[in-house]
Amino acid sequence: MARSWFEPTPDSLWVRFGEKPRHRAANLFHLIWTIYFFVDLLGSDPLPARWLEITLLSFPTFLFLYWCILTRPVRQAPLFAVAIALLGLDCLWAGHGGGACFIVYASSFVGLNTSARMAYLRMAVVLVAFCAVARWAVGWPWQAMAFLTLISVSVGTLNLFYRASAKHDAELKLSHDEVRRLAATAERERIGRDLHDLLGHTLSLITLKLELSRRLIDRDVDAARREMEEAEGIARHALAEVRSAVTGIRATGLAAELASARLMLNASMVSFDYVTDVPALPERMEAGLALVLREAVTNIHRHAQATVAEAKVAVEKDVLTLCIADNGRGGVDTEGNGLCGMRERVKALGGTLRIESERGKGTRLQVAVPLLAAERIARASTIEADRIAS
Repeated sequence: MARSWFEPTPDSLWVRFGEKPRHRAANLFHLIWTIYFFVDLLGSDPLPARWLEITLLSFPTFLFLYWCILTRPVRQAPLFAVAIALLGLDCLWAGHGGGACFIVYASSFVGLNTSARMAYLRMAVVLVAFCAVARWAVGWPWQAMAFLTLISVSVGTLNLFYRASAKHDAELKLSHDEVRRLAATAERERIGRDLHDLLGHTLSLITLKLELSRRLIDRDVDAARREMEEAEGIARHALAEVRSAVTGIRATGLAAELASARLMLNASMVSFDYVTDVPALPERMEAGLALVLREAVTNIHRHAQATVAEAKVAVEKDVLTLCIADNGRGGVDTEGNGLCGMRERVKALGGTLRIESERGKGTRLQVAVPLLAAERIARASTIEADRIAS
């Protein structure tokens, strides 16, 4: 149990910086400013009473709380920042002047995972408490309090700026991905036009072969049979090429939606991961599952207040399952238009949708579609395509 407190959680800053080692190193490097905790050693006066005991108790506690800010869930970071602030105030109250540097660290993280207005409000509460203790309990001059307050506000503002910049970068990346998706859509349309041209040429050739065989059937039966066999071979080859091309185009639908979901949720400071093992699916089924996934991710983005989400696509015993889960507030007891729409789409695919949403324990949405239903949909799509072509 104690060991788990030293292991980063999936929605922690430490894990979030996994792809940016420099951010991890920067957060550890910031500990260098704890040197000011030992500022009393530079004074000419004798050290305050119990200075060594206070140092040996408070400094390791601060390091543990700082590590918790980096490795525990992001939404818990302000609580640990408040604990650091209380630790610094307690040190000041006991006459340990170095406790003031803890106020700077607390101001830096107390506004994490909230709006800028709330962040400044929290910083104000911490700094007012600091000034009260420093002035009336310790007797600090106002110049020293003003200087440390300025540093705390500056560091807190800088962190707010960095977080806003990171969010802007994530949104920019999301917009770039949307541009790439639109470009991919245009490319698929181009491929569709090329396929149309290919089929037009192939069907023209088949028509010529059949006309020739019709003319030869009364004069040379063997030649007419050869022409019909060649026409059949051309038709089968063209059909195989079309199916191969269409399968390659369709296979990216659900995978692309998962990648887009990751970008959207990361832009909202939600850690999103997914595992996928998607077989070749009919276009209608893949499009339906992609729309269900998009609606579920949109609900997480707008309403769940989650910090971690995941999606899993797998095939077990001829049943394809799509599971989307988050650690948000849960408590979904009524189905709005979004959930009703998802349920109707899944039902149209021959599958079932189940929702588990206990209040305070997140939401889990599971879709199960038998692959036999996928085969029926594929046959229906083929029949419809043949009907349209005829």
